[in-house]
Amino acid sequence: MSSSRSRAARTNAPPRDIPATGLAAPLDPRRIAALLGLAVLGAMVGIAGALVQPAWFPGGLLLALLATGGLFYGGRCFMGTQPGALVPAAGWLISIVVLLGGRPEGDYVFGDELGLVLFLLGGMAVAVICATMSRSPQPGADSGRPGK
Repeated sequence: MSSSRSRAARTNAPPRDIPATGLAAPLDPRRIAALLGLAVLGAMVGIAGALVQPAWFPGGLLLALLATGGLFYGGRCFMGTQPGALVPAAGWLISIVVLLGGRPEGDYVFGDELGLVLFLLGGMAVAVICATMSRSPQPGADSGRPGK
């Protein structure tokens, strides 16, 4: 008798429609366009960072890393999911690897090895930090403080 009661409770339960998010979300043309735009922005920030960081070595490197962090965090907040940070990071990394290829004359865009290593490792660390953050803050969330 208890088994018939438990079956009745299960069949009368309200449906649980939980929308899929992140990589499990259905394909949406607006979402795909936004991710492609973030990938292009990532490539542009990578190229700009490659040009700025050897020009003004300590300050240019910091400026380039701040730009990558701003893009990755902004993509994360804009999309609200991890691919929002990973896609511009992939565009950034691809542009850096292409610039590492050099030219037939033997020189390449990066000024010195120390700046290159710091730019690559720093940018990848910023990408990992932004991609593995906890959920993005929700706009308009209650702060829990009285009077606010």
